[in-house]
Amino acid sequence: MRLLWKVRAVGVKRLATLVVRRFALIALVTTFTGCAVAPGMRMTGPASLPVTNGDRDTPPVELQVPIVDINVALIKQTRDNAAKAGDLQLANLEGTPSAYLIGAGDVLQITVWDHPELAAALGTQTQTNSRPFDPVPGFVVDSNGNVQFPYVGAVHVAGLRPDEAQNKLLQELAKVFVKPQVTIRVASFRARQVYVDGEVHTPGAVPINDIPMTLYEAINRAGGFSPAADQSRMVVVRDGVSYPLDLSMMLDRGENPSKVLLKNGDLLRIVSRDENGVFVMGEVNKPATAIPLQNGRLTLSDAISQAGSLNTNSADAAQVYVIRGSLGTTPEVFHLDARSPVAMILANQFQLQPKDVVYVDGNGLVRFSRVLSLLLPAINAGLTTAIVTK
Repeated sequence: MRLLWKVRAVGVKRLATLVVRRFALIALVTTFTGCAVAPGMRMTGPASLPVTNGDRDTPPVELQVPIVDINVALIKQTRDNAAKAGDLQLANLEGTPSAYLIGAGDVLQITVWDHPELAAALGTQTQTNSRPFDPVPGFVVDSNGNVQFPYVGAVHVAGLRPDEAQNKLLQELAKVFVKPQVTIRVASFRARQVYVDGEVHTPGAVPINDIPMTLYEAINRAGGFSPAADQSRMVVVRDGVSYPLDLSMMLDRGENPSKVLLKNGDLLRIVSRDENGVFVMGEVNKPATAIPLQNGRLTLSDAISQAGSLNTNSADAAQVYVIRGSLGTTPEVFHLDARSPVAMILANQFQLQPKDVVYVDGNGLVRFSRVLSLLLPAINAGLTTAIVTK
């Protein structure tokens, strides 16, 4: 009986040795063949994506996505492209301030000196408005652009400057009074307005008055930026067309934002920084969504810093990638070899865009350790099976 157990023990030992050798051979082959069967993601060259045009009968087309190294030339080219795009947008929004023209809905205060009987036509001057949007006392310009005044009837004033409307009314009153003296001022500007929405303290409609409605004026009259505002990605919607604005870049280039002149009906939207986050994942200490700074800028080094920096135990500093445009038809992949501290200078100058994905790959030892973690359960299962069988 002892001899029989001894023979069985020797057989189990040989079988276990054989199983271990076979799995060791598999692990060795895995090590030399790279990451073909290793868990996780890895970029080793240009990738191809299946793209369909929505037709079920048409097979998907492989879209090649090249990997571009981040270097000084790429950063310079990116800055030049952003500057050209900014100049084009500013050319569509720049304008020359002009005098205010009276329009329908405006409330005029008309005073005829030495004729107190006409002051009653203005209404009670001490009237207090129960609601802020109620008009102030005065003469309202109707939808036809006319204002009704005693003794002269309807006077067309729409499209005129206040001084031109004053001279026109003076000529009409001269037919009734001897050498009248008239003063006209706009008591309430209601004919034209712009809309400010998003990350400002008091969003809403902002009336256009005799002060030119520049970009700065609109923001200031809306209460200024809120702490969550992204100053580098503002949008002006005019006649159904969106024009992006980068206030931070304008200030860096020495351009005066007051050149941007808003018109009646424009919508200025201040985007929140939370909407323009960048996803940082892979071998970092705490994968997270990196939020742009208050000026709206976010570099590659800023994003990695917000994610707790690279994991020194598992990260491969030579394999840092930025995936851009993953939701569009022309995705891009940028690569940075950050093994040298000098490379962080490039990372500090490479500007990220909203919804970019920053991925840090793992080193070879960590990937091999993950392969073994998948193989060890199979090895243990094989040994258990061998023992049970014997």
